[in-house]
Amino acid sequence: MQLSPKTIMKCNKCNKKMTYIHDIDFNGFKIDGHRCSCGEIYFDPAQAQKVLLFNKLKKEALKAKLGQIKSNLILRLPKDIETACGLRKGEEVLITLEDRGIKIIPAEAD
Repeated sequence: MQLSPKTIMKCNKCNKKMTYIHDIDFNGFKIDGHRCSCGEIYFDPAQAQKVLLFNKLKKEALKAKLGQIKSNLILRLPKDIETACGLRKGEEVLITLEDRGIKIIPAEAD
């Protein structure tokens, strides 16, 4: 279920109407959710799941395969990385060289 400002939530703790909030801290990230005046917080489940997956993947070394199309190498990323980073087919990424490898990040839309 995707939460939105239009989603009316009632607190399970005090049964009051909750307020939709952007940028709630969750495991080092800012995500959306609902907050009650009693202090209860409900995080957007889809956003929270991406954060949990991202944090899990940061602790692991994942293998990816290199392929080739004509003279270009292509990097095939595991589905979990695609999901955690919100990557989509056709999107651009930035690649920078580091001391011992490469860093790939999603390119910012102009």
